[in-house]
Amino acid sequence: MQNFEVIALKELPSNIKYSINNTNNYKQHNLKLDIYPVDFQDYKIKFDKVQHHILEGNSYLLNLTSQTKVEVKNDLEEIFSNANAKFKLYYKDQFVCFSPERFVEIKENKIFTYPMKGTIDASIKNAKETILNDKKELAEHIMVVDLLRNDLSIVASNVKVDKFRYVDKIKAGQKELLQISSKISGRLDSNWNQNIGDIITSLLPAGSITGTPKKKTVEIIKNIEEYEREYFTGIFGVFDGENFDSGVMIRFIQKNKDGSFIYKSGGGITSDSDLNMEYKEMIDKVYIP
Repeated sequence: MQNFEVIALKELPSNIKYSINNTNNYKQHNLKLDIYPVDFQDYKIKFDKVQHHILEGNSYLLNLTSQTKVEVKNDLEEIFSNANAKFKLYYKDQFVCFSPERFVEIKENKIFTYPMKGTIDASIKNAKETILNDKKELAEHIMVVDLLRNDLSIVASNVKVDKFRYVDKIKAGQKELLQISSKISGRLDSNWNQNIGDIITSLLPAGSITGTPKKKTVEIIKNIEEYEREYFTGIFGVFDGENFDSGVMIRFIQKNKDGSFIYKSGGGITSDSDLNMEYKEMIDKVYIP
């Protein structure tokens, strides 16, 4: 909560643009990134530190992220307009995100969350079967579902997993990825709209981009990542008094003060994680959809 902003939609400035739950058909674009990934050895040092904490029992799942230098010929507003994503945000020429991941949705006194954990290149032979049968990916997904189920229990009753590990195909620049998600729901009190701020802050930070146990894992992240995430992995959403919908701010390009750009991305680490595969996943998530 170091930085937050609440704006009436009728007062929304022109330098903030958003799209919530856009399910329109994919449109082709020519936006391209030149990517300069973090050094493998530097990533390995952080990965090994995470594994040390996991072996010590301080964390069981930790979302490790990195900053990747990128070059792009388009400005952030143009990227926002052309990128394909379920949730998009352009913010004051500071950053743009195009997220496939919903934070929470509230409608008809019910709250829903859809944790995403598990990504694979769709072009790999038997990609769907491979990722669904991967024991590491299964364990990681179970942990984040359990974390989000517990989170919802803070604000809701009758919390349950409605759908476990379903597959979505998403466009990732020139390639396609398969993304694994689950659906969790709970029932809110009828006056929930009078307490929307308390509900949101009780659930932050999002479990999918932190880990479990959440409080200790966030402490470890701060010590290991060695940079400020800032708005990256925060949330944005729209509340109309009766419904609320929101996205997690991932797939994130940030503009530096000198006019250069960085792309922030990462993935969940467990005791079974493979260093090379996690490094590749972090780079695979650097794209404009």
